[in-house]
Amino acid sequence: MTESKRVLLAEPRGYCAGVDRAVETVERTLDKHGAPVYVRKEIVHNRHVVETLAERGAIFVGETDEVPEGAIVVFSAHGVSPEVHRSAAQRSLRTIDATCPLVTKVHQEAKRFARDDYDILLIGHEGHEEVEGTAGEAPSHIQLVDGPDAVDKVAVRDESKVIWLSQTTLSVDETMETVRRLRERFPELNDPPSDDICYATQNRQVAVKAMAPDCDLVIVVGSKNSSNSVRLVEVALQNGASAAHLVDYAREVDPAWLEGVRTVGITSGASVPEVLVRGVIDFLAEYGFDTVEKVSTAEETLTFALPRELRPARTAK
Repeated sequence: MTESKRVLLAEPRGYCAGVDRAVETVERTLDKHGAPVYVRKEIVHNRHVVETLAERGAIFVGETDEVPEGAIVVFSAHGVSPEVHRSAAQRSLRTIDATCPLVTKVHQEAKRFARDDYDILLIGHEGHEEVEGTAGEAPSHIQLVDGPDAVDKVAVRDESKVIWLSQTTLSVDETMETVRRLRERFPELNDPPSDDICYATQNRQVAVKAMAPDCDLVIVVGSKNSSNSVRLVEVALQNGASAAHLVDYAREVDPAWLEGVRTVGITSGASVPEVLVRGVIDFLAEYGFDTVEKVSTAEETLTFALPRELRPARTAK
């Protein structure tokens, strides 16, 4: 008798509240104003989402100077620096800000601690849009710390006035290792007022940790430029999965990965629509993985209101 093949399906997975809000922001803007609607950078880091919105008339640009004067531009979920806001104003652009409220919270923390003249150690990945936006709030006070190995390069003015903040989509474990090393160097290091790594990033990592020890293979659905999706592959490998791969679509799953495999774990990054996960489940079913078991570690109920420009007008009573 052959041992059955199964899929472990992580919950929660896929869209978080910030991504849901950002994608809906572009959709509603297109509904309200018609095409084209310009979007600075990718609205979220997912190829399918970007391509789908482009088909509807969204035009993705690198910078605001590529947007015609007076046009509408949506800022992505990752946030932008004050310089980008100024640039948009100089071109008389009508801006709609789809920055995730949890990223906005980190921006507010950066401004507050810069006002109080702290050295701010921003843990994050160099070149990531979110990091560029946060660092732009207080460039003279913020130093980027790109992982534990970067700690030795940090220099501060006053060891009693140092605080760490972080990009919202990092590996929780790696971030805490970076903080541990920073604290060894700077014992008076202050923690942020509240957790910067977003609830959804943490929840998806916890679910992967729970299922990884039972998995011969973990497939993470997500794009290569999605920080939180890349982290899920790392978390799976660090917590017992024999192999783990990142794919945008089911067609990218290599059947060779399935040889000798009995249990496949599936999850998806916080910017991934569920239809892409379903595609992978259907693909695996063709190879005999027809039993799907859910591994649930949290329930998410958080939602965010749309930007005020897109909320329905209140009718007077």
